[in-house]
Order: sequence, then C-alpha cells, then structure tokens
Amino acid sequence: MHANTSPIQLIALDLDGTLLNAKKELTPVCRQALESAADAGILIVPATGRFFDAMPEAVRALPFLRYAITINGAQALDIQRARSIYRAEIPCRQAIEIMSYLDALPVIYDCYMNDCGWMTRSFQQQAETFTPDPYSIAMIRKLRRPVDELKRFLAEHGADVQKIQLFTRDAALRAELLAHLAERFEALSVSSSVPNNVEINNIRANKGDALQKLAAHLGIPIANTMAFGDGLNDIPMIRTAGLGVAMGNAVPEVLATADAVTASCDADGVAEGILRYCFV
Repeated sequence: MHANTSPIQLIALDLDGTLLNAKKELTPVCRQALESAADAGILIVPATGRFFDAMPEAVRALPFLRYAITINGAQALDIQRARSIYRAEIPCRQAIEIMSYLDALPVIYDCYMNDCGWMTRSFQQQAETFTPDPYSIAMIRKLRRPVDELKRFLAEHGADVQKIQLFTRDAALRAELLAHLAERFEALSVSSSVPNNVEINNIRANKGDALQKLAAHLGIPIANTMAFGDGLNDIPMIRTAGLGVAMGNAVPEVLATADAVTASCDADGVAEGILRYCFV
C-alpha cells in the first residue's frame, strides 16, 4: 500500500478521453492507481458529462466510490445516499426556447431530465446523419428514451432540464454555437466533450463549480484537490482544482489552462499523474 505523501485529498476525473482510453475502457493500470489512491485515503470522484447510470459499469462498480460530479456539473451526487449535494438546472421554459431556436439549424438534440436522457424519436433515428462517431451513435440509441416531440414532452412535465446536447456535422456552425450561443440566452454555460457535439447547461452547472461545492461540503480545501481532463467541458474543473492536470490527448485550450500535463488516455495518463503527484 502506498502512503499519500502529498496534500491531495480528492481527485476529480473526467471519463471519456481521460480515465477511459479511446476504446472506452478502464485499464487495469488505471484501476490499480485508483485503488492505491483510495487505500491512501484520497477520495476518487468521477466528473462526467453523463448522468450517473450512463457511466460505464466498470466505473460505477468501483467499491470505493462515494461521490460523483455528473452532467457537466449540473449535479454533485452522494452515491451511497442517492441524494444531490448540488444541483444547477435550466428552467423548463428556457430549455424549450433554446430547443425552438435549434429547430431552425441542421442539428439534432436531446436533453437530460431527472437523471434520464430524452430525445425526439425522429432525431434519434437520424443519429448517423449528424455524427460520424460510432460511440456517440451507440449512446444516442442506448441511453436516450424516445418521445414523439421533446419540447411538447417537456411542457407536459414542467420539469427543469439538466443538460441539452446537440450534434452536428457542420464544424463552422458548431464553432459559432460554442462562441455565441451563451450570448443569445441568459445564464448558460456552453461547452463540448466530443468533436461533433455542443453541450448546454445552466451557467452554474460546470465541473468547476460542482467541484468547489463538493469540496466545501466535505470540508476539503480546494487547494487539496486534483483534477484530470481533456475536453472543453473540463476547463472550469482544471482551473478550480488545486492541481489541474491535462491529458496528453487534451484539446489545446485544456493544455493551455492546466498546471501540469500527463500522458494520453491510451498511455494510462491518469495512473502516471496519480503516482507522480500523490505518492512523491
């Protein structure tokens, strides 16, 4: 058993492109590093754009998990007690307004509401037209519950929305939405986790704010936290953590933000970073 010789008390980890390799696998090397950190008393906190039940079983089944940051920070979750420590959602009326705006664009979209994914049935059937990524297509088909028309479904239920996610093959449109969608609608956070998507959350729903709220809830100084990430939606968490670590495969914006860089997700970069910074 390794002894924690650093001040790190909590490690927040993005999943896709970070803890998971390009095949969406948790490798034995990374699992062993997580176990060593947990054995040393460090809290391991997945921080993902997914809702909890959409996380891979290999991660959800880790016996030492107690907390998770989900849906890009729309929720900080106490897993064992099945309760939210922090929530930040898009009001139902605003979510419908955003979707109405998106209807005029060459995109398909879905949303997370009440920890489930929902999507207009015809959009789900067109997934291959709007994203070339086989994994994204599989997730759209597996993890979105089809409804006849999503805006009408939301209006009937009246519940606030945890995240809106859209897919497009139009790179220029995606860049435009990432740059300016938050100017069109109030109090939004706009980010991305994969090349063909845009993710829309409440402005308070980001991994950085959620990490800060969770650390405060646990009485852990934010300086004693470490975060790993690779995508645009990881930037607030990388900035907030006491030590922000970019994966070797991270997008340039994350590399420019991070305090340190580790190996890529396909070279067990998380394991390398944990061993380097927690057991020095």
